Amino acid sequence: MKILALGDVVSPAGVAYLTENLWRIRRENGVDFTVVNGENASVGNGLDPESANSILQAGADVITGGNHIFKKNSLHRMLDECDKVIRPANYPAGTPGCGYTITCADGYRILVMNVMGVIYCEPLYCPFETVEAILRREEGKYDISLLDVHAEATSEKMALGRYFDGRISAVFGTHTHVQTADEQIFPGGTGYITDLGFTGPHDSILGVKSEIITEKLRTHLPKRFEFAEGDVAATGALFDIDLSSGRCVSAQRIKF
Repeated sequence: MKILALGDVVSPAGVAYLTENLWRIRRENGVDFTVVNGENASVGNGLDPESANSILQAGADVITGGNHIFKKNSLHRMLDECDKVIRPANYPAGTPGCGYTITCADGYRILVMNVMGVIYCEPLYCPFETVEAILRREEGKYDISLLDVHAEATSEKMALGRYFDGRISAVFGTHTHVQTADEQIFPGGTGYITDLGFTGPHDSILGVKSEIITEKLRTHLPKRFEFAEGDVAATGALFDIDLSSGRCVSAQRIKF
């Protein structure tokens, strides 16, 4: 089974790109299942229901989140009611939504999990223990498992990938908006990449107008971020999973 994972959707232009291209990308690459991180898709960051529905209709099977996922209050109800939009699982109990979902593709059950890193991020519950608890709770209820680690530190992302090697089909990082060149298969059969990158205007600094970020870094004065314009690209990774074992047999870095 071919699994496509795409990095953070940035701005309505990123949403429009997926609307125009994702089903074509899926057909041309034989993709069976797609996970998209959508937490920066809306104006002002965050994700609103309209953008979430557009991404799902564009061809995403599951949308994952991150530190901006709760920014739009209008999404909270959708997080509670729609099992195709998830948020990091290590937020406190009572937070809107769920941190994982199990959905089907071609008759196979796919567990998609989402956690936040805690290095240079909010002091949330331990992501290692959070994932362990999910795997124990859902043991025997899925055939393939995927984990989106939304984190700052590359070491934390790789540590989670190594720790769960052989127990999760593919682990991929999001959040930094810079695609890494370390796609690989760990010894136990887990496909891995430290960061998928992002889907949005690439003539920018992480999707924001370059001059705004440059001025902020030069002066240390507060600046209002504005999404960049121009050509849009999507980056991520394509994982080929062996259905008999649930292990990854191919991990490929991609850019569309």
